[in-house]
Amino acid sequence: MRIALAQLAPVPGDLERNVARVAEAVRAAKSDIAVFPELFLSGYRVGDRFHRLALAEGDRTTEALREVARASRTMVVVGSPLASAERKGEVYNAALAFLPNEELFVQVKRYLPTFGPFEEGVQFTATDSSRPVALAGVSVGIEICYDTFFPEVSRQLALGGAELLLVISASPVTSRRLFERLLPARAIENAVPVVYVNRVGVEDGVVFGGGSGAWDARGEPLPLTDVPFPSLGPEERLTAVEIDPTESARWRPFRPVLRDVASRPGVPPPASL
Repeated sequence: MRIALAQLAPVPGDLERNVARVAEAVRAAKSDIAVFPELFLSGYRVGDRFHRLALAEGDRTTEALREVARASRTMVVVGSPLASAERKGEVYNAALAFLPNEELFVQVKRYLPTFGPFEEGVQFTATDSSRPVALAGVSVGIEICYDTFFPEVSRQLALGGAELLLVISASPVTSRRLFERLLPARAIENAVPVVYVNRVGVEDGVVFGGGSGAWDARGEPLPLTDVPFPSLGPEERLTAVEIDPTESARWRPFRPVLRDVASRPGVPPPASL
């Protein structure tokens, strides 16, 4: 399975230009899955504009991205503010997965940072659950940035059958070393490959750290291949990695953490076992 990592910087507040960049990168990468950073469609430091920029099912922006996924036969995973359909006025920090069959899968961020330069608890509503999405017979779990610091998020996805974890992020450069430690740990403890895509650029004084990468089910880094892409800005990269989705099933018997966790009372058995 070929996965594209779009370590790009969005144009804050410009949905149209950011969607156009998504489409260009997807066409260039020719991958099974193309992954873009957290809140890439809106930008991260846009304050009250999140409510105006929030997407809704069936609007012009979601339909444009649905067509990108359909035409390229690629699952497009991109971060965006999303208007709640149940609670008027509430907005989610969401990962939107547009599937080639035109379906839209949504994973809302579970943990909203409210420290340092972060004000997500003011702008967004969190969720308390995660579930994988199926793509061509492969079960894919999606996390958003700060969720990675809570091992139960990855564990719930793995117990739900995830054979691959995708993490999208808008993390500052000061947090880069933390993610470099956490991500291979999540791969090891769940015996699942992990792909991480973080943005770059500067918004409102926050410098975003990049550091996108991929790790196999044993936590070993996987090589990335640069994809030719015009007009890349500072620190921007479009890369691709090959992931073996059967690796989890082969490796888990040697480190049966999920089996042993599921043996405890009240824990559901892993969906993949």
